[in-house]
Formats: sequence, C-alpha cells, structure tokens
Amino acid sequence: MDLTSESTTAAVTESFAETADPRLREILQELVPHLHDFVRKVRLTLPEWEAAIRFLTAVGQKCDANRQEFILLSDVLGVSMLVETINGQEAGTESTVLGPFHVVASPERENGDSIDLVGGANPCVVTGRVLDTSGTPLTGATVDVWQCSEDGFYDVQQPDVQPLGNGRGLFHTDTEGRFAFRTVVPSHYPIPTDGPVGQLLLATGRHPYRPAHIHFIADAPGHRRLTTHIFVAGSPYLDSDAVFAVKKSLIADFREVDDPEQARRHGVDNPFRTASIDLVLEADRVG
Repeated sequence: MDLTSESTTAAVTESFAETADPRLREILQELVPHLHDFVRKVRLTLPEWEAAIRFLTAVGQKCDANRQEFILLSDVLGVSMLVETINGQEAGTESTVLGPFHVVASPERENGDSIDLVGGANPCVVTGRVLDTSGTPLTGATVDVWQCSEDGFYDVQQPDVQPLGNGRGLFHTDTEGRFAFRTVVPSHYPIPTDGPVGQLLLATGRHPYRPAHIHFIADAPGHRRLTTHIFVAGSPYLDSDAVFAVKKSLIADFREVDDPEQARRHGVDNPFRTASIDLVLEADRVG
C-alpha cells in the first residue's frame, strides 16, 4: 500500500479491526481518525511533535504515589469534568472531579470526630445525609472526605508540617443516613505548578487557582458511587476554577455560628462555621 496522509488513517484504523474487546475496538477506531484529523488540521511539525512527546514524558515522570500529574493534565484540559458530566447522575447530587490528591484509604473515624489534626484557627462543623432519590436515608453508607488545610495545602504536600491523614476521614452513616465531622474552613489554593502542567498554564497565561472546597465520595450497596465537592460560597475563583469543576448546586453557605453552647456541644471554639450537604445517590443501573 502506498501510504499517504489520508490512507494512513484508514490503515491504522483497520489495524484494530480484530481487537477482541468490542469496547476497546470502538474507542481505538474512533480515536485514530480524530487524532489524525487534528494533526492534519494544525499541520503539526516535527519539532512540535517532539515537544509533545517530551511534555507527556515529563508528565509521567512527575507522577508518584502521592501525585498524579496525568489527572492534573486531564483536569486543566477540562477532560476530567467532561467525563464526570457525561457519566454523572440524572436525579442525584451532581458529581465533580476526583482531583490529584485522593488517597486509597482515608483513616476511619467516628461521626463527630475531627479531621483537623493541626488545630486550625477557623473551626467548622460539617453535617450531612446520604439519601436515595426518593429521600430515604441510606444506613451504613461510607463517606470518604478530604480537603486542604486553611493554608491551602493537602497533607501529602507538606509531610514535614501536616501529619498523614490530616484533612481526611472515612465515615459511616447512622440509621438516619447522617454523618458529621469537625474540620477547618478550607482555603482556595493553586494546583501544583512545579511540573509540566504548571508550565503549560504559565505558557498559556492561565491562573492555577481552585476555589475553596471539600471533597466527598459517597458509596452505598445497590447505588452508584458519587464523587463530588461542596464549594465555599463567596470563595475567590468560583467563576474561574482552573479545573472547570464548579457547579452551582454544589456551592454551600459556610455560615458563622456565635453560640457558646452549640460550640461546646460540637467540641469546637466559638464562634465557628457550619455547612451541610445532602448526598443523593441513584440506584445502580441495570444492564
């Protein structure tokens, strides 16, 4: 075959025709024409192709047990949020990105425990419920929580400052689907800029900031797992999140409470902030 810029695409696409997994075959045979069309459209040069290879190599080299630079790249290109949106729930709580700082196992904690292990200055009490779409509480659901400190860093970013597990907790809902924990009001913060993704943002004149938020993963038998945030109302960058993850339904008021008795009951200093969220899970899809 005399391969040209057009016939090469057909040849590569056809090369995957015998792929045993039908979904893998579909993805590859859709990917190749789009990728080749992009190369033709921008007339990619050899130096540009080499630069792209170096960039992707550097992204991989920046990944380690505590940092996923490829997820960060996916985030800033809006791919993570697009995948979440097209796979999100139709009737439950809206989903949003996982982010690069989730760990496999958060420390198990009792409802009402604190995830703030360093004694922050802006105490906060977060309460919530896990429900199905009919409003029925889901007993024994797990709620994985993680957030940055009030200075804008996750524990894995500051191993000499924060103990591992700070800002993290795995909770189980009670018979009424409730969970609760003490924490601090998180800060807005920049995503890591010391790697190739940061260089990309710099080269394109984009800022690296995310608005203040708390991450959640809620899971219950027979229901779809939900990955979401609550965003702090009034936080900077709600309208320009570097990873395009803000949804209006996920913005929550962190209202101030000035009540010594309530503060004593929750075990926090007065005054404190409080926020609440319902995490609504759809039933598993069949088929």
